[in-house]
Amino acid sequence: MISDIRVFLCGDDHFRFFGEGPCRLLHLIEETGSLRAAAISMGMAYTKALAIMKRAEKNLGFPLTARRIGGKGGGGSALTPEAKEFLHDYETYRDACIQSSRELYSQIFSKYTSDGSSGKSV
Repeated sequence: MISDIRVFLCGDDHFRFFGEGPCRLLHLIEETGSLRAAAISMGMAYTKALAIMKRAEKNLGFPLTARRIGGKGGGGSALTPEAKEFLHDYETYRDACIQSSRELYSQIFSKYTSDGSSGKSV
């Protein structure tokens, strides 16, 4: 038996706007310098990636990327300082939730594992 926990954030409308997908998308934007390249890396349509970003920005109240218009040097995207801080805070929160979940799982469900150990928590 294992435990699994997913951490996501919801807006006032109770719909998810940020979780592992958008988190990964932001990391890929930072790596590639492009929303389009990040979307391709995830096997996602650019329009879907753009919609994910817009929904997150609407809920957070600040831009996640600074966009450069194409031209001689080409266009692209970079994370804003607010996005970098938010990404760090989300990952800190997510990791703490996962760790707390593992500890609770061990305390509560260890009696149900065959060897009495804490089992595995994902």
